[in-house]
Amino acid sequence: MGLEHRGVTIWLTGLSGAGKSTITEALERKLRACGCKLEVLDGDIVRTNLTKGLGFSKEDRDENIRRIGFVSHLLTRNGVIVLVSAISPYRAIREEVRGRIGDFIEVYVSAPLEVCEKRDVKGLYKRARSGEIKNFTGIDDPYEPPLDPEVNCETHQETLDESVGKVIAKMEEMGYLPAQTAIAAS
Repeated sequence: MGLEHRGVTIWLTGLSGAGKSTITEALERKLRACGCKLEVLDGDIVRTNLTKGLGFSKEDRDENIRRIGFVSHLLTRNGVIVLVSAISPYRAIREEVRGRIGDFIEVYVSAPLEVCEKRDVKGLYKRARSGEIKNFTGIDDPYEPPLDPEVNCETHQETLDESVGKVIAKMEEMGYLPAQTAIAAS
């Protein structure tokens, strides 16, 4: 029998290289180990399956986020914890998705641009700075940070365990997980 919990979308937003996928993977391990019903929607994986064919214009990025939000809503209302890891650079579309889903925790995964560039294993920032990639968030396309996220993970100043602990503590505080489940310590 898994841990009793409520459905919620945990939406991790931030620049490429900020640590969204790393935090998501650690959260997934901890929550699955406790038997939570869980799905992960990673922006890169979604783009190759659910939203293939969309580009990187503002309209296409918004549509990408709407589609991720639609799937998240369906899962959340059926008692699933949904971990979304997506840059989702525009504040208005994140707010639209929040409104549709309702049970929503926004996690701003932040690190300075220069730190994100140093972490860039795919070389995307270098390609964007050379002009090879156009409309790259943080270089020639804007990123609008959340104004009031439920959780702020500053990955350049805290450990992975601290970031994950913040998210789990917020899930407990908001009633999505039973309080004092000891998930954070596992």
